[in-house]
Amino acid sequence: MLEDLSIKDFAIIDSVRIEFSKGFTVLSGETGAGKSILIGAITFLLGGKSDVSQIRVGAEEATVCGTFLLDSLVVPNPALLWLEEHGIQPENNRVLVRRFIRANGKSGAWIENVPVTRAELMEFSSFLIDIHGQHEHQSLMKVSEHRKFLDARAGIEKEVQDFSKLYTELVEKRKVLEQLCSSVAERERQIEMLSFAVNEITEAKLKPEEDIKLEEEENRLSSYEKLYSDVDSILSILDNSEASVISLLKKVRRDSQNASSLDKSLMPLDSRLESVFYELSDISEEFNSYNQKLVFDPAHLTEIQERLSLIYNLKKKYASSVSAPLQEVIDYCDEAQKKLEQLSSGNQNKEILQQQISALEKQVYISAKTISEKRKAVGSKLSSEVESLLANLGMKDARFAVSINEKPGNDIEQKCGLYGMDNIEFLISANLGSALLPLAKVASGGELSRIMLALKTIFAQTDPVQTLIFDEIDTGIGGEIAVAVGSHMKNLAKNRQIFCITHLASIAVYADNQVKIEKGVVSGKTSSVARNIDGEERVEEIARMLSGDANTQQSLDHARAMLLKYSGGN
Repeated sequence: MLEDLSIKDFAIIDSVRIEFSKGFTVLSGETGAGKSILIGAITFLLGGKSDVSQIRVGAEEATVCGTFLLDSLVVPNPALLWLEEHGIQPENNRVLVRRFIRANGKSGAWIENVPVTRAELMEFSSFLIDIHGQHEHQSLMKVSEHRKFLDARAGIEKEVQDFSKLYTELVEKRKVLEQLCSSVAERERQIEMLSFAVNEITEAKLKPEEDIKLEEEENRLSSYEKLYSDVDSILSILDNSEASVISLLKKVRRDSQNASSLDKSLMPLDSRLESVFYELSDISEEFNSYNQKLVFDPAHLTEIQERLSLIYNLKKKYASSVSAPLQEVIDYCDEAQKKLEQLSSGNQNKEILQQQISALEKQVYISAKTISEKRKAVGSKLSSEVESLLANLGMKDARFAVSINEKPGNDIEQKCGLYGMDNIEFLISANLGSALLPLAKVASGGELSRIMLALKTIFAQTDPVQTLIFDEIDTGIGGEIAVAVGSHMKNLAKNRQIFCITHLASIAVYADNQVKIEKGVVSGKTSSVARNIDGEERVEEIARMLSGDANTQQSLDHARAMLLKYSGGN
């Protein structure tokens, strides 16, 4: 749930902070007041595209922050799991998300105090909010998501997960069998190639990060003359002449001792001088010890360079690049050894694999068939449920279908995929006589939002996303249909946080909370402000939405009556 939102210098918003509650919240205001800008700010916060044009004129940076309360009762909660995987600790299940864009084009984002990439932000925010309308966050528009929603509705997620593991095992065994069944010549070629690589790397006796240590040693030996010169200079200055630092300090120490015997207040300074003297003496001795051990060893330098050359060549052959970690070469050797063992096992493993694959194929097919039948049964019910809701939402001629088609192919491998044997897609026909088309091809924003509302109403108990935002849901509707839309919104908000931008009072009166967006002039610049309204102020806003005039007694009485009837007077 979105608890609060802070916006600074975004578009025409100067500075706004809004606190939100659970339930159904309506965003209202006159045309052009900035309602879409508020949604744009939320979209930006969730990882939407950033552009310097989003920065308020005259400002250097636009910032949006939001606090989200994650429902710990939802188990498993994908948002909490994501945070755990990325080492981010929420406080009391609350998480702060912050994003900025600067005038120089630089942008950044944080989840709590951890910087994240835009891709990571989008991944995480997909568990928090769905925005439906003219914006990007439309999970139900992604065909890949349709299967997930249908499986959740059918309650078969665990069954599909088990199938995926089974199918993955089958695919891996088939790959091994394919290698074993390759021509003798090809198999021998692979064995020879892998054997050479394993022997070459094994003989090198590589150690992780060995190259880093060798490069440091090479640098030291190659710089022997400069190093010797620097150390010798240090020793000369410190203690190798009558004018050295330590010699001079000895004289200073004698004078300091005499002075402190005459004036006890100087004893602390004398003590500090004593410490400096002994510290420098100790440093000089250590430098001297280092200097005595400093010996140029050209043979050792040659050995190191030859070792580094060997490592360079191995990286060139077996790592992603010559600058890659040495561990990549070691890992390549381990993987090559495994493949070599598989290829070298010959016909015996081949026969065992064939038996295992045959048994797995039967399991996979039976499991995929069972899952497909469950999907078809739920898909049929879902179609009826959606069509019924759409009729109440002003789309009485709409038809909805769940397309479940068997994957093409003639064998089990081709017919089955990671999630079964079905290609799944939601289809819609918005008007009488129109053909059923993919959901993504529905053109009308108002129709699309109502379809989403119907689907979200049905999926409310299985969809982990807790906050839904509907934009343009009132396009082309009014009267009884608008009342039905408002009623559905309120019903959906029993277990979700719902936001809706609307111009219709017959939807707004159902809301538990209302936020008014207004446009005014701040410091000579046009600015949008947003604030929660209730009581008489909300009555006036509903009256304005009803008639365009919040001052007539008739409009006010009508608004008050509607609020009393549909929202309990809030």
